[in-house]
Amino acid sequence: MKAAIITLAGISSRFNEGIPESEKIHKSIYFEGEKKDTILFHLLKKCIFADRIILVGGYKYDDIKDYIDSLPDEYKKKITLTYNEHFEDLASGYSLYVGLNELFKEKENIEEVLFIEGDLDVDKTSFDKIVKADKSVLTYSFEPIYAKKAVVLYKDGEDRFKYAFNSSHGLLKIDDQFSVILNSGQTWKFTDINKLKEANDEFYEKEKDGTNLKIIQNYINRCSSDDFCLVSIDRWTNCNTRDDYKKLLTYWEEDENENIK
Repeated sequence: MKAAIITLAGISSRFNEGIPESEKIHKSIYFEGEKKDTILFHLLKKCIFADRIILVGGYKYDDIKDYIDSLPDEYKKKITLTYNEHFEDLASGYSLYVGLNELFKEKENIEEVLFIEGDLDVDKTSFDKIVKADKSVLTYSFEPIYAKKAVVLYKDGEDRFKYAFNSSHGLLKIDDQFSVILNSGQTWKFTDINKLKEANDEFYEKEKDGTNLKIIQNYINRCSSDDFCLVSIDRWTNCNTRDDYKKLLTYWEEDENENIK
């Protein structure tokens, strides 16, 4: 069984900045024009390869549930929506932990797990490369690396992959020597499910207030560098504001026109 996890628990603070409380909406289901033009639906279309799709909600949970209920059956039958009760007081790692825990209840054999954050848009060609890879996947984008917003992926002097990120969005310091440094594409695939379970358990026992990078680093530390392939993402957009969403509308329209050709 192939699975995908999409985390959606965040409170969309920048997206709803200056918006009256009664008009605030979760950014993953926001649309202008057609109801299908949401970040979530475009992610679900890319994840339709999966036998099971786990969505982890928190903020505006009931709104997300209603949106899912309105989707075509081909999507609904694959989706499990689960609730992160700590979406306000713990960091992003707990959402991934909740999603993995839900998945590990599955009685079928899990072959691989794709994970993407629910406010990202990745071009389909790059996404398909991740899906088709026969190893665990670490991704990178071609965006400039700004310390205040980038998650850095690098390989240290011992040929191990590591991540660096400043959660307060200040300057970033890397004490290691490194052979390569990249801007993380914030999309991953895991193929060793036993190691993934161990990484998830370690997170809960030692650092459950950390970001999702803690679980991912726990997994990486249990593997060798040869267990991974690096996949570049040609078009990568982190949707934090409504201006970002308008960019996505343009990209989606271009993709649709390209498909018509």
